[in-house]
Amino acid sequence: MNEFEKRLKEERQRMESVTAPPELEGRLWQALEAAPAPVKKKPKPKWPMAVAAFLLVCLIGYNYNGLAYYGKKIIGFDELMSGTLAELNDKGMGQTIGEQVQLEDGTTLKVDGIMTDANQLILYYTLSNVKDMEHDISFGKITGFLTDSNRGNGMSSFNEEKSEIKGQLSFDPVSPFAKKLTLEVEKSTDDGQWVTSTITFPYDPNQAMQTEIKQKLMKKVKVDKGTITFKTITATPTITIIKGSVNVENLDRVQLPFEQVVLRANGKEVQQIGTGTHSSIGGTKFEISFDALPKKVDSLELVVKEFVGYTKVDETIPLHPIQNQAFQLKGEDLWVKDVKKTEEGVLITIASDVDVLLDGVTIEGEGGEVPLKTTIRQDYKELDDGRMVKERTLLFETDVVPDTLSVKGMHHMKLVDEVVEILVE
Repeated sequence: MNEFEKRLKEERQRMESVTAPPELEGRLWQALEAAPAPVKKKPKPKWPMAVAAFLLVCLIGYNYNGLAYYGKKIIGFDELMSGTLAELNDKGMGQTIGEQVQLEDGTTLKVDGIMTDANQLILYYTLSNVKDMEHDISFGKITGFLTDSNRGNGMSSFNEEKSEIKGQLSFDPVSPFAKKLTLEVEKSTDDGQWVTSTITFPYDPNQAMQTEIKQKLMKKVKVDKGTITFKTITATPTITIIKGSVNVENLDRVQLPFEQVVLRANGKEVQQIGTGTHSSIGGTKFEISFDALPKKVDSLELVVKEFVGYTKVDETIPLHPIQNQAFQLKGEDLWVKDVKKTEEGVLITIASDVDVLLDGVTIEGEGGEVPLKTTIRQDYKELDDGRMVKERTLLFETDVVPDTLSVKGMHHMKLVDEVVEILVE
């Protein structure tokens, strides 16, 4: 028996030995006889308490979604969010993070929140206590379990004092099995070196937004110099992505060959966000990004309005005198802006539609025929009517001012007008 049990036994024995004085019973009976008979009180009804509890449950239930909404909404990025992303954020579809790290120069990087789905991860960050805006900050990839996500496009804005930056970055989608993600950041120093920092933050894959449409297409469209193969469509709440391969001889001859590939939902065009291509041993792959689809989709189709092609021209343009009006090259406008002789050679400045690239360009005069050596300048300018043109300067290695400019052909966007129907289940 331990000390505690011993003390309990002693206390029990002491209580059992205590007895009431003999006169106590008589005094108690006298007091009871003198006291008035008690009045029985009705028990208080329990329904008010039940009603109050019911109302409390209803109030909490009614406001639960609102509480969750304010808990998930990413705050402070109204300038960077618009359209679809703003609507998703208003519905509380993001994940708030709040993790931060201090970079070597004292700048604080905070990961405010993320939005994720099967197409991409969108990261929202704040750089505060920014002391030297001349030193660049470069964001690398995001890594994690089965995750190696490269960075895509992004945007940022400064506060009035230029001491804080708010930014939005997109990345490749991350693994649904990752629970932690790490962002790589590089910052330049005074001596021109780059210092790498990392910030790790939690990730809940269960909060990723669900895929709405994911289909194989395997549809081919013939264009002027080859074929386009549309392979898949993946539509998520943040973005719609079309992937495929392309086998077109002169694909790289225009800047935006997929610009006139249109996605229509319910007969209306979905805004194109961007395009990209990647060449490898297996060929050239492409990816076209569109805005999110409407909530209810009754019809869906891809339309290849135009695509890069080639047209034979075989035209000769006089260089004297210089004229203000455009010359017609098989339906495309070409302006000759200036012709002059320099120590480098003869420089001819021309302008055309943005998608036009001339082929087989030569000049001819007393010095005979001289081929184009190189293009040394290129600018984009807006005409008085709002039309954008590409202005560039051509260099010809000769010291004789030519009489004519000859063009054999041109790469440009050509009409295709092919429709690919996408089944909507």
